Amino acid sequence: MKNITKSLRNIVGAAVIITVLGGCAAAQVAMSKKDLDVQARTSTAIFVDPVPREKRTIYLEIKSGVMEFNRGKFKQFVLEQFTQFSDGYKVIDDPDEAQFQMIVYVLNLEKTSPTAAQAALTQGYMGTGGAMVAGAAVGATVGQGSPLGGALAGGLLFGAGDFIAGSLVKDVTFMLVSDVQIKEKAAKGVMVRKDSKVDTKISDAGSSQQTVSEVGNKKEYRTRIVTTANQVNLKIEEAEELMFKKTAYAMAGFF
Repeated sequence: MKNITKSLRNIVGAAVIITVLGGCAAAQVAMSKKDLDVQARTSTAIFVDPVPREKRTIYLEIKSGVMEFNRGKFKQFVLEQFTQFSDGYKVIDDPDEAQFQMIVYVLNLEKTSPTAAQAALTQGYMGTGGAMVAGAAVGATVGQGSPLGGALAGGLLFGAGDFIAGSLVKDVTFMLVSDVQIKEKAAKGVMVRKDSKVDTKISDAGSSQQTVSEVGNKKEYRTRIVTTANQVNLKIEEAEELMFKKTAYAMAGFF
């Protein structure tokens, strides 16, 4: 009985310490992340060929399967950026007449983490570990030798720290992932050949590879823009406009 009482006393004392430390950590996060930080990064730089002013025309098309994404609002920001900063380029409605076609497909607009955003930029994959693992490890250390074991200690300590850092102060990151394809009319007399490889599984015993060649008069550029917004307790409504604006600025910068 004395051992159990002593263990409980140690657990409560440790929980108080963790709570205080958690409060300090929460305050530090709140101070360091109080200002909205929005960054737009491009996976590959695009440099279109310079053309005479009369050919500086772009057909713009924006697509998305994300219900929360406002295509009309985003397109307006892109149009504004071309008007202000694109060195004479203008957006027109006729894809056949335009010297350039820019097709934008928005894949994601969601809450994420900085590492996941970096993975999206490099088209990688990232899985995050759980804080419960850390909580269990702390519990095993503090409760060592106690009949109650690490489970109760870890649960209390994790609960205290999570309440402070998770419920009161949240370090929130949103990301907007946009795939961009630009097609440019080649100079008169120039034909563009495009070769694509397609791997097809024909049976359990093997697969085949096909090479498809196309000839046209358009050069293609492709890239991905990942825009992130970070702030303590951030809501998407607070970040959306600046995320759209910086993404649009990056797109206009290709021209």
